[in-house]
Amino acid sequence: MRKYIFSVLIALLSLPVIAQQQQSQAKVVLDKTAEAFRKAGGVKADFIIKAVTNGLAEGAESGTIQLKGEKFVLKTSDLVTWFDGKTQWSYVAKNDEVNVSNPTQEELQQINPYTFLYIYQKGFSYKLGAVKVFCGKTVWEVVLTAKDKKQELERITLYVTKDAYEPLYILLQQRGQQTRNEITIMNYQTGQDYADGIFVFNRKQYPSAEIIDLR
Repeated sequence: MRKYIFSVLIALLSLPVIAQQQQSQAKVVLDKTAEAFRKAGGVKADFIIKAVTNGLAEGAESGTIQLKGEKFVLKTSDLVTWFDGKTQWSYVAKNDEVNVSNPTQEELQQINPYTFLYIYQKGFSYKLGAVKVFCGKTVWEVVLTAKDKKQELERITLYVTKDAYEPLYILLQQRGQQTRNEITIMNYQTGQDYADGIFVFNRKQYPSAEIIDLR
């Protein structure tokens, strides 16, 4: 599970202008969202992630992510992942093992939903969508589409609040897959004071875990 278009002659003539305006407006929203995240300091977000196929939810899982810049620690019921900006540790509870790696940017996209606040800067086109309200809040909808047809992640749909430019919802569509992942942010807190140490795996807390170094 870990591992989306806005008759006639005048309309046809206007399409290039409209598309250009939409992309410009979408970039403004994305820039402001990324800037708000940069200024937020430490962030804590509670979320629910669902796998949806043909409109039907196949499963849901809740979790929490704490972020400070590009560093994060993500916790769900069966997995804890730490990333200190270079090294990633993933603890799998059922196996009592920790996988250590130096993830690529694409691999990080599959784990940390907040990488999507910066992904638009390279390799994606974007436009504003039609959604105006989500969970009772006024939002911007931005749809990002991968330019590279070989990119595994084909499309991202992002809802951000119009007042504070905080993300509320992220929809991920993998290329060639019917199932998509929906991430809904249930609680979002900024200004958190995090020591760098919380983004690093602490061996003392998991003394019996097997360490598997994949670097």
